[in-house]
Amino acid sequence: MTTSSLDRRRFLRNSSALGLTVMGGPLKAHAAGTRTAPDLILTNGRITTLDLSNPQANAIAMLDGRILALGTDAEVVPLADGATKMVDLQRARVIPGLIDSHTHVIRGGLNYNLELRWDGVRSLRTALDMLRVQAQDTPPPQWVRVVGGWSETQFDEKRLPTLKEINDAAPDTPVFVLNLYNQALLNRAALRVVGFNRDTPQPPGAIIERDARGEPTGLLLAEPNAFVLYNTLAHGPRLNPEDQVNSTLHFMREENRLGVTSVGDAGGGFQNYPDDYGVIGKLAREGRLTLRIAYNLFPQKAKSELDDMRRWVAGGRPGDGTDMYRLNGAGEMLTFSAADFEDFMVARPEMPAAMETELEGIVRFLAGNGWPWRMHATYEETITRALDVFEKVHRDIPIDRLGWLFDHCETVTPASLERIKKLGGGIAVQNRMSMQGEYFIRRYGAAAAAQTPPVKRMLEMGLPVALGTDATRVNSYNPWQALYWLVSGRSIGGTELYPEDRRLSRTEALRIMTADGAWFSRETGLKGVLRPGAYADLAVLDRDYFIVPQDQIQDIVSVLTVVAGKIVYGAGRYASLAPAIPPVSPSWSPVRKFGGYSARTANRQAGVTRSYAAMCNCNSSCRLHSHDHFRAASTAIPASDAGAFWGALGCSCHV
Repeated sequence: MTTSSLDRRRFLRNSSALGLTVMGGPLKAHAAGTRTAPDLILTNGRITTLDLSNPQANAIAMLDGRILALGTDAEVVPLADGATKMVDLQRARVIPGLIDSHTHVIRGGLNYNLELRWDGVRSLRTALDMLRVQAQDTPPPQWVRVVGGWSETQFDEKRLPTLKEINDAAPDTPVFVLNLYNQALLNRAALRVVGFNRDTPQPPGAIIERDARGEPTGLLLAEPNAFVLYNTLAHGPRLNPEDQVNSTLHFMREENRLGVTSVGDAGGGFQNYPDDYGVIGKLAREGRLTLRIAYNLFPQKAKSELDDMRRWVAGGRPGDGTDMYRLNGAGEMLTFSAADFEDFMVARPEMPAAMETELEGIVRFLAGNGWPWRMHATYEETITRALDVFEKVHRDIPIDRLGWLFDHCETVTPASLERIKKLGGGIAVQNRMSMQGEYFIRRYGAAAAAQTPPVKRMLEMGLPVALGTDATRVNSYNPWQALYWLVSGRSIGGTELYPEDRRLSRTEALRIMTADGAWFSRETGLKGVLRPGAYADLAVLDRDYFIVPQDQIQDIVSVLTVVAGKIVYGAGRYASLAPAIPPVSPSWSPVRKFGGYSARTANRQAGVTRSYAAMCNCNSSCRLHSHDHFRAASTAIPASDAGAFWGALGCSCHV
């Protein structure tokens, strides 16, 4: 339906009486643009806005990357002109795009095409089959890498693979399997490439397990320092620059498939600035990002942290960049002496005596230059000592308006929460307990686990709280696992962690991964909420988050994702609306066969897992890769079920 420009202006002026919410008149709000009509309108939806003044809508109009108007179809459709793209949502649930407030998407993007992901796979047998197939396809000198995002509790077998099973699956190709940040399994081929032998000394804070002859077995244990794990991983070949660009594009597309539109990148070990930011910076300059990225800078060398901070402060300020790619501050590591690794398989590490002195110098410098920070802190003991430092600095340089925060806070106490609130801090929580809750219970007991972390209390106190994943190594990047964890109170393995009175409602959980998450990049009101003037970032879900059985929350995906008013992902009937991206490279990449997160819905249909997504035998240009080895399995699926089966796998040709 179209109207003249004059009709649209009159319509907007009269919108208050109709109950339509609009953004201040399109000519005024978009003086820099040439259009006044929306670029995109979605109709016939069930839109949850998380805007308290207008919580529900049926239609949404977008212009120049912002939301122009929300209301009923009858109210919004007349805003269109002949150039407006119209999309019928057929009553699907729409939410603001998810904000993963703590992840490692820059590092993850550089490596995504290298990694065989076990995220979501529910059978160890299937995981080993995936490993066997990928080892046959991986050319020298490349490795097969299973780099985090899974826990043995997710498997039906409830156990880790053995070294024998890994060696049998891949006798000749180097294999590195990372389990959270507590251990890694290397096959014999990987041990030879890395050079571990009976003469290799034990690294500090870690164990290289040895057999009776003193030879390394292939098991590396963090005790609790994870440095040996990612230092060993760093020996593997990297992708070339062109493939790193391709890998980052595909990882962003995978995040979009799960409804993620914005992330806080928390830096990370072996993520060097500016070298490892070259690919994401190039994509930002070219306008090819499909995620909003607010990044923090993470020092890389112990005892040189303050030198790094001085260099960064001299080169820029928080907020530098664009709406899509911007500097956010320092952290999550501030000083290596305050790094309390979250390995619940071992006892809590005691931070060294130098922690306070080193931390004070860094925090004082950052505060004096108006830089916010985020600080990794798992345990109450670390948090208490850090707060002593923060309060000392605050007496000289106020920090209560900087927007600083703690990450993780699994064992934080009510007393420390009060101190954090008084200093104007926030807390970014992640669902690491959904992967490691069973470990925590074994060491500290179920009663302690029920308080870990106390998200409900944080919200009741009015603290800024955001939800993230801490992907891609210590946890899966699937945000719906995080939402399921808070709503159900259960781990990915089904263990009950929290009683009902300490769980969140579905709306509360969604809010801290959308509207409330914007606080952490100082964009409150601009993202995570659907209202006129906010960023046009949203996800159309394949099922209704608010009414599906609780167990299905972790299976939700997006069928249409919009970032900055542009469709960046589509599936099924919406697949043709999303722009194409280049095929996965290199040709042997695990992503070609196995994709990323393995959906449980596909795991259970016809006894075939999504790791066998390659079974798709169509010849069209769908995103699933055809592979003869699995083609015959599709014949076992009844014709009446085929559409649902392939649809669950994301194959547009069968929907």
